[in-house]
Amino acid sequence: MPGTDPHIPPGTSPDIPHDAIVLAGGAARRLGGADKPGLRVGGRALLDRVLGACADAGTTVVVADPRPTARPVRWAREDPPGAGPVAALDAGLRHTAAEVVVVLSADLPFLEVATVRRLLTALWSSGAEGVLLTDADGRDQPLVAAYRTSALRRELAALVSEHSSLTGLPLRRLIGALELTRVPDPVASFDCDTWDDLATARARIREHGHVLDEWISAVKDELGIDLDVDTGILLDLARDAAHGVARPAAPLTTFLVGYAAAQGKGGPEAVAEAARKAVALALRWADEDTPEAGSDAKGDTKADSPSDAASDAKATAKADADAPASAPGPDTAG
Repeated sequence: MPGTDPHIPPGTSPDIPHDAIVLAGGAARRLGGADKPGLRVGGRALLDRVLGACADAGTTVVVADPRPTARPVRWAREDPPGAGPVAALDAGLRHTAAEVVVVLSADLPFLEVATVRRLLTALWSSGAEGVLLTDADGRDQPLVAAYRTSALRRELAALVSEHSSLTGLPLRRLIGALELTRVPDPVASFDCDTWDDLATARARIREHGHVLDEWISAVKDELGIDLDVDTGILLDLARDAAHGVARPAAPLTTFLVGYAAAQGKGGPEAVAEAARKAVALALRWADEDTPEAGSDAKGDTKADSPSDAASDAKATAKADADAPASAPGPDTAG
């Protein structure tokens, strides 16, 4: 698979109020009728992965039968169930109020928050009625897209007027009348339609460049944690604790740092501050076992600090004790 999802270009604005509609009620025929939204990639259900990517939405509507999800959502269902993507989109749209809506399928393992923000930014800057991703072959992906709600409602009304029903209509009949902008993205547009697709997705997230981020995301979902922290800080802390103290100190220290940050009801800043204190402690601990790395060896001039004064006193006492006995001077003769 190609590289990671590109970031938003500098100078653009992702802060666009929007809702999200996730279509999760398909028949999954090429998967033998399996429960596709519930299939797991990296330990997380495909639906939960998509819901995590649209976490910025004001309201998230999932069009499907209700099921447990990692994030709270609003449920809707097309009438009749299985009436197709246009009817499902119409059902979801009835529960939204924002002027912009992100429309997604529930089988996108590599969708990220950054992807959604790119779509919103492109819609905001282009003035188009919709922005959608194209896949590796250049094909439109209308279920990885952002649309102006008024344009969708206009075209849905036109289809109802023409056909009297939305049942069975293909999605291209809806979006074909919209003014669209296209954004190529072969990674974020990758969907899991077959078992081979699912195997590809599962293999990719275990690659060296992805596995750590994927694991952290999965753990946060499992524990119900919505907190973005600098993992580099925690990895550095674990390294310093392991090398300066003992290997088991690494996981125990990072646990205590997280616990301390949680007690203070803090966010990423609280984690960073607790980690800084723990790193400083680990370095002080290590210094006690390496006298040559002390303040004199480092050119430290803070000799008047309490710790330096104590070290100097110990060194003087040791030198006096080790010095050879000398003849008593005139003041000490007895």
